[in-house]
Amino acid sequence: MSRKPIVAALLGGLFAIGPAVAQKTCDRACLLKATDAYLAALVAHDPASAPLAANVPFVENARRTQIGEGLWKTTTGGPTKFSIHVPDPAAQSAGWMGMMAQDGKPVQVAIALWFKEGKIARVEHRVAPVTDAVLPRLQVPRPGLVTDVPTDKRLPRDQLARIGASYYDAVDENDGTKAPFAADCQRHEGGMVTAGAEAGTGPASQGVPPIAKDCAGQLSAGVMAYITTISDRIVFAADPQTGLAMGFSVLRHPMDFAPYPVKSIDGTVTMYSKERLGYAPWDNVAAHIWKIGPDRKMHEIEAMGFRAPSGTGLGW
Repeated sequence: MSRKPIVAALLGGLFAIGPAVAQKTCDRACLLKATDAYLAALVAHDPASAPLAANVPFVENARRTQIGEGLWKTTTGGPTKFSIHVPDPAAQSAGWMGMMAQDGKPVQVAIALWFKEGKIARVEHRVAPVTDAVLPRLQVPRPGLVTDVPTDKRLPRDQLARIGASYYDAVDENDGTKAPFAADCQRHEGGMVTAGAEAGTGPASQGVPPIAKDCAGQLSAGVMAYITTISDRIVFAADPQTGLAMGFSVLRHPMDFAPYPVKSIDGTVTMYSKERLGYAPWDNVAAHIWKIGPDRKMHEIEAMGFRAPSGTGLGW
């Protein structure tokens, strides 16, 4: 698998403003307030009430569009209590993941906001439908995702960003040692538990001896090797107060691979093929939030994404 660079992950993103530059910047409270104001404006279908700069570039679900289109027209409710903020004053950016309603149906939404001179200067939305079956796990965030880290145990934002970025390497290289996963790590994707003690058996697992479910062991087993590349990676926000980092990426599934080995807990090796998996080529345009504890390990991973045609560009 190829290893792709992290785009602007550690330097704070496209609109970062250094501390020596005499321009208006948003502190943490300002970023939280601006994000909430943006969400309220979205639900009200009223861009004029959001703290937007002029001529803001806007992408929703990998398509360049205009402020006032997309969710600005189709939102019918929310945000709900499932709401996770990732403000980053150092980068002048803010991330949010939560539940809303679109045309009367529940959707999981990830939003990236980049600020310049105190105004929102760039916006991206990623919106995915969810089924009724997963809604019970999308009522409120897991406690770790909304609990502050004690002041004397907080990690620097750049360290949080680097640890978050390592997740992409672990998945892309099928090597659970590439990221510092905690023993209690649990990954949720679109309301499904996909790694950790409560995880299901995963794709193409019928008739295969049990495969590791823990975040590190699952990846090292090779079960995710059908993800050929993770591209367009960016860790755009990190918050020392909560220990959260947030990133966007695209998981590429061209389904053009040769059969690959997957190792079960008992040492049995099963060859996974395109036919066994049964997927047509596709891309997962994704968002991830990682909770990183004072021990510098990932404890919670909250992910969402929408299914896109293979080879999808990002609209920028």
